[in-house]
Amino acid sequence: MGKTTRKLEVVSPVPADIDIANSVQPLHISEIAQELNLSSQHYDLYGKYKAKVLLSVLDEVGGSEDGYYVVVGGITPTPLGEGKSTTTVGLCQALGAFLDKKVVTCVRQPSQGPTFGIKGGAAGGGYSQVIPMDEFNLHLTGDIHAITAANNLLAAAIDTRIFHESTQSDKALFNRLCPPNKEGKRKFCDIMFRRLKKLGIDKTAPEDLTPEESSKFARLDIDPASVTWRRVMDVNDRFLRKITIGQGPEEKGMVRETAFDISVASEIMAVLALTTSLADMRERLGKMVVGNSKAGDPVTADDLGVGGALTVLMKDAINPTLMQTLEGTPVLVHAGPFANIAHGNSSIVADKIALKLVGPGGFVVTEAGFGSDIGTEKFMNIKCRYSGLKPQCAIIVATVRALKMHGGGPQVTAGKPLDKAYVTENLGLVEAGCVNLARHISNTKAYGVNVVVAVNAFSTDTEAELNAVKNAALAAGAFDSVICTHHAHGGKGAVDLGITVQKACENATQSLKFLYPLDIGIKDKIEAIAKSYGADGVEYSEEAEKQIEMYTKQGFTNLPICMAKTQYSFSHDAGKKGAPSGFILPIRDIRASIGAGFIYPLVGTMSTMPGLPTRPCFYEIDIDTSTGKVIGLS
Repeated sequence: MGKTTRKLEVVSPVPADIDIANSVQPLHISEIAQELNLSSQHYDLYGKYKAKVLLSVLDEVGGSEDGYYVVVGGITPTPLGEGKSTTTVGLCQALGAFLDKKVVTCVRQPSQGPTFGIKGGAAGGGYSQVIPMDEFNLHLTGDIHAITAANNLLAAAIDTRIFHESTQSDKALFNRLCPPNKEGKRKFCDIMFRRLKKLGIDKTAPEDLTPEESSKFARLDIDPASVTWRRVMDVNDRFLRKITIGQGPEEKGMVRETAFDISVASEIMAVLALTTSLADMRERLGKMVVGNSKAGDPVTADDLGVGGALTVLMKDAINPTLMQTLEGTPVLVHAGPFANIAHGNSSIVADKIALKLVGPGGFVVTEAGFGSDIGTEKFMNIKCRYSGLKPQCAIIVATVRALKMHGGGPQVTAGKPLDKAYVTENLGLVEAGCVNLARHISNTKAYGVNVVVAVNAFSTDTEAELNAVKNAALAAGAFDSVICTHHAHGGKGAVDLGITVQKACENATQSLKFLYPLDIGIKDKIEAIAKSYGADGVEYSEEAEKQIEMYTKQGFTNLPICMAKTQYSFSHDAGKKGAPSGFILPIRDIRASIGAGFIYPLVGTMSTMPGLPTRPCFYEIDIDTSTGKVIGLS
């Protein structure tokens, strides 16, 4: 065991997650930092148990070799989740606390939407958790709040610019954008030179512009119907899915229909996750396209003059947050895009820092959201494209419960007791459901990585059921399959998984193979992904066809694709379980995240603002007023 690892006192039956988390006294975060050879100048403390690791650490360790890189995906889940986060944490506890390896867990920051909604928190579970669990699941170090503020500043800038342009002449607009100083001289501020360059104007003084040039510079002429940028908040609120703004008497009838998305669906979250440096983030934020001019030209955040201000709001958020597991192994928490409505992976900078800190023979384990059809697919085709990193091993987390559902078992609903089919032996359902696992294995193997199946065992699973999953995984081409009990036993329950993952990494030989090249058309890329789902073809709405035509005309075809699709099926229909095939995938709309660097088609009725159920998780959440401790978080 390393200096910072600790022995867990495990009890059975497994207590509630928050009770386990509260029973362990976290180490001061400086001790965790020291174990990674981080000196105090490499991080800023946020209380006793969290710290922001500064990107400047890469200047010192950038020349050293990387450790092994492991991504954790899963089979198509039930609404209860199949323990991907728990497996990610349990594996790292096994590697660090039992197998004496240098290891860093890289995970996403949870959205408060699911925390108070249906799914609960995302710190892992049982005896495999990130702690302090309440801080992890709530505000953490404020990154999502920074994203919300930056996103909504840009939204305000868009509507305000439309408003001011509607009430002013070109000359008045130009004069207000470039006001004279005390000496009566006008000048461009730095960000304005970005717009001038875009327009092909190489003059440096406002008075040198011709009337035509000053009009082109000052008037963005945004088409309100083309605005794709939405306001966001980090709460599930179905009543914000469609709203009307501009109803105040002073807005002079500037009414526009729009909507709120959940904060983690903001393009700024995707920018944070895919950026590689502060300078790169500045460029990406400035390039974000918010809509089009009436002439059909893309309008960016830098055109609005707000790219620099957005970067200032995000300057601390770019630094990953250092935390710890229950067994004292280090964790980097950074970014939190959903995998169903965004690209579903934690940040590139966290992974790059971690790979250098663990060094050769060490392990960085990161999680890709939901099933491998969306989370791992986007990890490979989007994240690895921009990072240049290649994983040696991909884990697929499977449960008997989910496989029974895919084999034709009764519906699984969050908040309702499980049908007896899920808590008594039924080999027929398990074996029938393994078609889902087999497709995830073949899809993931196609990237050129060794695939390990981690069977997350529950107390109601029988030996015969667990062995059936293990045998099906091997028959489908997995490198190996391992039964794990990390939820009940912590790292000790994932030691076999750790040993297997080490072997898989040491035996990795192939180079990374992408699902599609970037230099083909938008439709060709969408259809390559649809084929991996089992679809026979793709159907585009009239709106989607128009968007494809527009993005092609604007020169955005060389970007990867980020499908916004249900996580509950390979198809667009959450009710189609197992491994459906022969269906036509409907593309309802297509949007572009130009700053983040991808095109995202909306499949079927996918919503970017979740709603609350009849009985949300917040019913259980409260505070012990005598101790100040949070209770009821799951």
